Amino acid sequence: MKKQKRNLPFVEKYRPRTLDKVVGNTQTIQRLEVISKEGNCPNLILSGPPGTGKTTSIMCLARALLGERVKDCVLELNASDKRGIDVVRNTIKMFSKKKVTLPKGRHKIIILDEADSMTSAAQQALRRIMEIYSSTTRFALACNFSNKIIEPIQSRCAVLKFSRLSNDEMAFRLQQISNYEKITVTEKGYEALLFTADGDMRQAINNLQATFVGFILVDDKNVLKACDQPHPETLKKMIAFCVRGDVRSALELIVGIYNEGFSSSDIVSALFKVVKASRLEETLLLEFLKIIGLTHMRITTGISSLIQLTGMVAQLCSVKK
Repeated sequence: MKKQKRNLPFVEKYRPRTLDKVVGNTQTIQRLEVISKEGNCPNLILSGPPGTGKTTSIMCLARALLGERVKDCVLELNASDKRGIDVVRNTIKMFSKKKVTLPKGRHKIIILDEADSMTSAAQQALRRIMEIYSSTTRFALACNFSNKIIEPIQSRCAVLKFSRLSNDEMAFRLQQISNYEKITVTEKGYEALLFTADGDMRQAINNLQATFVGFILVDDKNVLKACDQPHPETLKKMIAFCVRGDVRSALELIVGIYNEGFSSSDIVSALFKVVKASRLEETLLLEFLKIIGLTHMRITTGISSLIQLTGMVAQLCSVKK
């Protein structure tokens, strides 16, 4: 058993099992702690970006409410499962009907992860089941965008919002894990992990493990190699050339990054994060973000050639003029 735990990925090995261990989104976690103490759990919608602790939090709540009965009284369905109307009519309905011994005042819990990927027909069927079995079963729907859940279901649920984690919160957890695993992480290594994850705790922990397995030492160069992202320092130099209007130098850098094998989408995404965190004057910053955003939109529609990147650099260089 110990060997199995030792071989788990870090994201599973260090997944919090109680609400007080969950990092970030303090106000939302406090609301869940109040529910765990009172015992009467409403139907919930947990919305927010990936890697912010939605599924982990609801599993911690289920353990707090049900104790050892979690395995028998919790049904978790992920987006990888079939999510059509048949699953609602059969799997979910049968679990709602199932009779189990529960602690007093507690309910069975059905967790629907990535609920915004459910079909409209399945969501329509689900709202009726939520009403019929409300005395025995509670639903927790985790999703990235709550507006993709139909309004009749939204009105039957309490909505909890999760936001991206701050750098301080993520750094605190990464330092804990690196201390437990005795991993050497440099200060710039932490900065690179935070840069590549962009508020996604799951990705930050995965990047930490990938860098450690591949290179042992976790520094900025190794992190960016493991994550296959352009070095932010190179992009900062390119932005500095663009601010000065030095087109040739800026083009030389962007072509060099492209020739290293990075995709146009990766380059533009990393550039957006670098510019967003920069200290450019407000007017210049707004224009730069606008140009980068329009380029990213064109790249996502399939026009992902070097011409898009060179055109973007030319526009950035012409802003100051």
